[in-house]
Amino acid sequence: SVKPATPERPGINPFTKETGIEVVIADTPDLAKVKAQVASKNVEWDVFDAPGAMALAGAAEGFWEPLNKSIVDTSDVYVDYGADYLPYYMYAGGIAWDPKRTAAGKYPTDFAQFFDVAKFPGRRGLRTRISETLDVALLADGVPPEKLYPLDVGLGFKVLEKIKPHVKKWIAETPQTISLLQNNEIDFSFTYNGRVRAAQADGVSIEFSFAQTINALNYLTVLKGSPRREAAMKLVAYTLRPDRAAAFADLLGYTPTVRKAMPLTSAETKKWLPDMQNPRNCVMDDKWWQKNFTALQKRFSEWLLT
Repeated sequence: SVKPATPERPGINPFTKETGIEVVIADTPDLAKVKAQVASKNVEWDVFDAPGAMALAGAAEGFWEPLNKSIVDTSDVYVDYGADYLPYYMYAGGIAWDPKRTAAGKYPTDFAQFFDVAKFPGRRGLRTRISETLDVALLADGVPPEKLYPLDVGLGFKVLEKIKPHVKKWIAETPQTISLLQNNEIDFSFTYNGRVRAAQADGVSIEFSFAQTINALNYLTVLKGSPRREAAMKLVAYTLRPDRAAAFADLLGYTPTVRKAMPLTSAETKKWLPDMQNPRNCVMDDKWWQKNFTALQKRFSEWLLT
């Protein structure tokens, strides 16, 4: 949520320092909770930070406020965006492991190996989010990245059925993709390049494979009926400033979505960005997920309970 800053409730610097607007962060994004807040007109989350499947599905449901173009400048954004959703970085999902626990050659580096429990035995961690998870399952089964969409849903669930007994943790909260590995609760985790980079910087024994990644945009939206719309729009606009977008990339290792930010990112950051020329990598089709996310997430959540 976005609220006026108070001495008792400090916000996120430097945005709060510059604007006097406090930002309170709540994890993890949940479209069902968004729907409940919008329907009840009791909006607690003002800015919603979510992957494309959720952001575009929410747009189809009418959950978001139109972007206030008098505040939000989108002129330098080089990827597709909508009237009520805005991508502010691209992240890469791939495989991570602890090199102190797993010897070279004993860990999976791509999705096919991650699903190959015979050659790479160990406890797996996968997301409870159907988007990404279904894509990864199909890539693991050998579907070429360029032919991934439209997704073969039936095949995807069959592949997930095979790996299900070997998934020790179905992970809802993104930080757990790292902490579960760190705490030796799983051996191999589906996680994100920026998360691994940050963990390494904190001294965590962890490695990430760029041999194959699934790449996706993360979006910001403002909930319909937010009582703090103007403040929320200012936060969205702030993320697009080239200096701020570059600082965010340097902090987390994700790819900015504004052209002028790329030259401002450090050489170290560029080492953590996925190679989009790698034919094994793919970019998620958010438009496909916009049409299919809600129904498939419901099906997946029910499947997880069986």
